[in-house]
Amino acid sequence: MDDEAAAPAEQRSRRKRRIIALFAVAVVAYLLDLGSKMLVVARLEHHEPINVIGDLLRFEAVRNPGAAFGMGEAFTVIFTIIAATVIAVIIRLARKLYSLPWALALGLLLGGALGNLTDRVFRAPGVFQGAVVDFIAPAHFAVFNLADSAIVCGGILIVLLSFRGLDPDGTVHKD
Repeated sequence: MDDEAAAPAEQRSRRKRRIIALFAVAVVAYLLDLGSKMLVVARLEHHEPINVIGDLLRFEAVRNPGAAFGMGEAFTVIFTIIAATVIAVIIRLARKLYSLPWALALGLLLGGALGNLTDRVFRAPGVFQGAVVDFIAPAHFAVFNLADSAIVCGGILIVLLSFRGLDPDGTVHKD
């Protein structure tokens, strides 16, 4: 096999590994979020909050129909559409993915978006109007969940990668 034929095969293999990494991270983030929410609903909802680190951190079951900080409660359907759009864009972008850091970042975003979308579709009060289960309650901050954490971590990683000039296709810009 000559070098010209080997290069495209190597690129396809590399891209395939990055796509697998993206979906593996997404599945892990999604399952951790889903499992934690199931545990919270079964064991913590309608019970007193649990202090984890004194008054600094507690676990408290909260149903949030809005976005971050409980804002936009009347826009649950819009948040559902946004989450579905983010998922579709990430899946489409995966076809051009050659960067492992981008695969990790997009996997975190995908897993988090799927976690919160699952709540919005399947939880009360109804389809596309469901409230997200939040339970991590730091003092003087909004209550959130593992999906929110995955989304924020993925977003921060994307910002850092962008500042470093690394594109999802693996190219680096030195502006």
